[in-house]
Amino acid sequence: MVTLNKIFTFDMAHALEHYPGKCRHIHGHTYILHVSVHGKILDEPGAPLDGMIADFTDIKAWVKSEVIEVFDHALVLRQNSEHANMNWSEQNWTRILLTTYQPTCENIMLDIRDRLNKKIPTGLDLVQLRLYETPTSYAEWKK
Repeated sequence: MVTLNKIFTFDMAHALEHYPGKCRHIHGHTYILHVSVHGKILDEPGAPLDGMIADFTDIKAWVKSEVIEVFDHALVLRQNSEHANMNWSEQNWTRILLTTYQPTCENIMLDIRDRLNKKIPTGLDLVQLRLYETPTSYAEWKK
């Protein structure tokens, strides 16, 4: 098996309910997401994807539709938190994502894993994610 890796960035805001430090306030990050997939190299001379497990363009489209379009420039809040209970609709805010979980780096990464696995392209297996919240801090999941 061969592993393909693709790196993505997106900007997102969140707030951590009941957190004792500054992160309890709404704030944002530029996230860096590393996506790793396994697959079998196609060995069909003359086929468009001969010698590949997937086209990087197809991986980019998959992650963009399932993750980037959801989280990029969104405000992610735990539903029923004090922040989520504000009347955002009166302010015409449309990029609010309410979750059942505390929107930590770890939980956002697991949400991303679940979203990607729901629509994974045929022949690929999601094997690792790494989500950087800051240049020196990240959460990692491995299958």
